[in-house]
Amino acid sequence: MGETFETELKEKMQKGDKDFKIIHSGIMNNGVPNNDTLTVELNFKKSDQSDIYFFNSYNVNLQKEENKPGLEQTFYINNDGTSITLKEAYNLMEGRSVNKDLKTKEGESYNAWLKMDFKESESNGNFKINHFHQNYGYDLEASLEKHSIKELQTPNYKENLMSSLKKGNLQSVTFVVNGVETKMFVEANPQFKTLNVYEGSLQRINHRESKQQKQSESKDKNVSKDSDGEPAQKEQNSTARKRKVGKSV
Repeated sequence: MGETFETELKEKMQKGDKDFKIIHSGIMNNGVPNNDTLTVELNFKKSDQSDIYFFNSYNVNLQKEENKPGLEQTFYINNDGTSITLKEAYNLMEGRSVNKDLKTKEGESYNAWLKMDFKESESNGNFKINHFHQNYGYDLEASLEKHSIKELQTPNYKENLMSSLKKGNLQSVTFVVNGVETKMFVEANPQFKTLNVYEGSLQRINHRESKQQKQSESKDKNVSKDSDGEPAQKEQNSTARKRKVGKSV
């Protein structure tokens, strides 16, 4: 949560109430133009044995359109450092996937991608969160390498890009196709072991189109390596063979 609620939190703790809530509402655009309104309700409760307050959970309401009910989800706070942050909660409720280091009930650590299932609810009213375990086989780096992304050529940019995608962000990148740079947006898609690609206007580009762009660039690079005109000669020979076949038929 950062220090967003620090002042209000101190004031409410000093009052000594047994439990209290802190409510905050604002625009959450994740660097992408939209008017998503996020309302957060933080739940605190005082210990029965001391003056210690516990931050137990927070409720999130995401309203994407005015005058329409928003999506609601409650996120619980864990003491082992595996809690979902507010930014991650927003990304999950936007339908994106978040990568987390988690722990089993026995305390064993494991890594998994989380994705909210809006078609299925838990007994407490929350949407179900699916886990794609590390053994599921999703390789984010390999998925990125299938695309002609300029930022992958610089180690620091590549590291920052992967870190951002693991937090569930929709990340701006630069595609380079046939020497032309184009701003795109990408997001991790562990469920289908791929990467979602969007145009600057946030229109989805299917995987086949993106793959064709990569193949096109690779083909151009191979042709540029041959300086003796051999590729052109091969093309002429191929055309000649086609003409010959046509005559024989």
